[in-house]
Amino acid sequence: MNARRPYRSDVSDARWALIAPVFTAWRARRTGPGAAARVHDLREIVNAILYVNRTGIPWEYLPHDFPPYKTVYDYYAKWEADGTTEQVHDLLRDKTRRAHGRSARPTAAVVDAQSVKTSANVAETSQGIDAGKKIKGRKRHLITDTLGLVLAVLITAANMHDTVGGKLLLDDLAAAHPSVTKVWADGGYQASILNHGAGLGIDVEVVQRPRAKGFEPLPKRWVIERTFGWLMQHRRLARDYEALPQRSRTMIHWAMANKMSRELTGESTPTWRIETDNPAIII
Repeated sequence: MNARRPYRSDVSDARWALIAPVFTAWRARRTGPGAAARVHDLREIVNAILYVNRTGIPWEYLPHDFPPYKTVYDYYAKWEADGTTEQVHDLLRDKTRRAHGRSARPTAAVVDAQSVKTSANVAETSQGIDAGKKIKGRKRHLITDTLGLVLAVLITAANMHDTVGGKLLLDDLAAAHPSVTKVWADGGYQASILNHGAGLGIDVEVVQRPRAKGFEPLPKRWVIERTFGWLMQHRRLARDYEALPQRSRTMIHWAMANKMSRELTGESTPTWRIETDNPAIII
């Protein structure tokens, strides 16, 4: 890696060691014109992607001590298209589950959706209006395990009903994680999702909100609300800036990879506050 001052989003040696074999194998498989000219350090490419993911800046605003932004984005797109990013994400998810004493194969999950505003570069055909949330943008449909780790992601226009997106997610879940036989959902999902899940061998249970006023974490379902909180710590996900839905999906995978690798190595998530001698002063 080039000598430069580190950024707080950079992967440490311990975090890089977790994922380096995937990228080493990826580079070893590369053949064809230009493959021999391996100029850029893949760790620096990963650092640049995480910098964008964590800070929320446009690609072209990458600091000059990273590789050129067009090169970084090209790797980002290639790794999304050939499944490398998802492979890294799934590897870290399996390691995180085992670190919690769980099997790598989950048996229960939680489904929910989150509507977010989009930026001006997102085509009208790729967004819609969530009438309930009064948000024009896209909707992130997620299924997580009971630790809040992502099992399936679908990005749609915000006007897609949760139930419709949930059915599509259940199809993906059944294909990728056949060990899952139980899924909890909230009251916003219609009864048809229960029947759809039953056809896939998945028992979908709707967890109703309590009648009492005030905030109360919903049993089983609170873990996915925490996952949405993890995602929103990454400023690139505070709004959907990606022109293509699949790029949004990949940005979620990078955010979760960042979170899981930090947990596995015992590193805390950056707060972006500068430490001072006076705890009352925040610069």
